[in-house]
Amino acid sequence: MSVLFSVDSPQEREAALQAAVRAISRGRLVVMPTDTVYGLAADAFEPEAVERLLAAKGRGREMPPPVLISAVTTVDALAVGLPEYARALIDEFWPGPLTIVARQQPSLQWDLGDTRGTVAIRMPDHELAREILERTGPLAVSSANTTGRPPATTAVEADEMLGEDVQLIIDGGPTPGVVPSTIVAVTGTRPKVLREGALSAARLDEVLTPLGWSVGEPAADPDAADPDAVDDSGETDAASDEGATPDEDQVSDGDGD
Repeated sequence: MSVLFSVDSPQEREAALQAAVRAISRGRLVVMPTDTVYGLAADAFEPEAVERLLAAKGRGREMPPPVLISAVTTVDALAVGLPEYARALIDEFWPGPLTIVARQQPSLQWDLGDTRGTVAIRMPDHELAREILERTGPLAVSSANTTGRPPATTAVEADEMLGEDVQLIIDGGPTPGVVPSTIVAVTGTRPKVLREGALSAARLDEVLTPLGWSVGEPAADPDAADPDAVDDSGETDAASDEGATPDEDQVSDGDGD
């Protein structure tokens, strides 16, 4: 049975943060608000906690959760080979509703599921969520709902669906809504939108076009093409629509959420 924490006062907020950190450190599940919907969070580096998260949602390993981070600098600890266009998107849209699917650092000691060597990463634009992440480190976070039901936008909705499986729920009030983050694969020689959400392709191109890129279009410089990363269909080996797309973020997004 979950415990509901309010954050209406500074004292309540601090108590909620401390309780969330303790629960995460013990491998338990926590529900927290994000800038999209409520997220179901677990220690990304604790395989049993990630298993609990997937089980609570009714998901299998074929749908690994995204990872939320509190600072842009953390992305290089989790991902390798980020191209220039990925850096540009991160600089423009983090924190915010952009999830990138990148090649994960091979040295990472975690098991998020069948990721095919990739990791979906997002930095949420939500102060309380980032405060938790600052204290816990990267968290595996999926939308707070069970399979087939809409993501929770209130603590009450999250409790109704997941209360038996989580240790605590932080009530940060209603979240903005169920529009998920936009997911972009950055594993190949060009960006590829895996899911268009809060950020449209046109908005992404406002950042990419001055660099000679466009979502869904090849690089302006043909010498930049990497034949090992992109096959004839334009899919990347490491991040196809089936293999690397996280579930509804928070991170229906995460985010991601």
